[in-house]
Amino acid sequence: MTPYLVSARKYRPTTFESVVGQSALTSTLKNAVVSGRIASSYLFCGTRGVGKTTCARIFAKTINCEHLTADGNPCNECDSCKAFNAGTSLNIIELDAASNNGVDAMRALTEQVRVPPVQGRYKVFIVDEVHMLSTQAFNAFLKTLEEPPGYVVFVLATTEKQKIIPTILSRCQIYDFHRISIPDIIRQLQYVASQEGVEAEEAALNVIATKADGGMRDALSVFDQVAASSQCKVTYEHTIASLNVLDYKYYTRLTEAFLAGDVLMTWVIYREIRD
Repeated sequence: MTPYLVSARKYRPTTFESVVGQSALTSTLKNAVVSGRIASSYLFCGTRGVGKTTCARIFAKTINCEHLTADGNPCNECDSCKAFNAGTSLNIIELDAASNNGVDAMRALTEQVRVPPVQGRYKVFIVDEVHMLSTQAFNAFLKTLEEPPGYVVFVLATTEKQKIIPTILSRCQIYDFHRISIPDIIRQLQYVASQEGVEAEEAALNVIATKADGGMRDALSVFDQVAASSQCKVTYEHTIASLNVLDYKYYTRLTEAFLAGDVLMTWVIYREIRD
C-alpha cells in the first residue's frame, strides 16, 4: 500500500511557474538565473506558507542545473538535478535557525562554507527562520555573509523581517512574499481536488481559502482535513460545520437588520448564533 502523503507535500511546487501567487517575484528570480546574475545572499520575507522555503529550494536546484531548458527550468536529467530530486544533494544545506540559533551553529556553518561543491557550481545554504538567531550568532555570521567564497549562495528566510539586524539586511537582496489571494488559492485547491478525485463545491473552497489567511500550506492542510471528514465530498455545509465557521447568511441577515434599524431582530440572530 502506498504511504499517504499530505497535499502540502505532494503538490509542493518544483518549478518557478508552479509556485502559486508569487509570479512577479519568481519571474525576477528566474531571470536572474538565466542571465547569470546570481547574488551571494538573499532574504525571503513573508508570512507562513507562502512559498519562501519552496522558492529557495527551486532556486538552489536551478542555479546548479548543468543543462537548463530553453525556458530556464531545471532539466531533471543531469547529475545535480537527480541528486536534488532524490534528496541526496550535498550542495544544498538547510539549517533551522529556530533550533540552531547559537554561535556554535554559526561556526559549524562557517566551516561548511570553506568546502567547495562536489558537483555543480554553487553550494547553497538555506537558513530558515533566520530571525531566531541570537545577537552573538548574527555577529558571528556577518563576516561570512559579507565576503563568502564565489561558489556560495545564502538564502535566508524569515516571517519577521523587523527582527533582523540592519547589518544583515544591508548585505542581502530582499524579496517580500505577499499573502496569496483567495482566487489563487481556490484555483490551486480545485486542481488538487481534481487530481485526488474529490468533489468540491466552490463555495466550500472559498471558505477554506478565507480560513487559510493567505497561506497555501494552511489551505491544503485544511482541505485535507475537510476532505477526510466528508469522505471526499467537500460541500459548503460540511465545511462550515467542520471548521466551526459561521454561515454567510448570518452576516447578510445582520446587515439587513442593522440597515432597517430592527434592534429586536439583531438580538434574535445573535441568539441563533449563540445556540
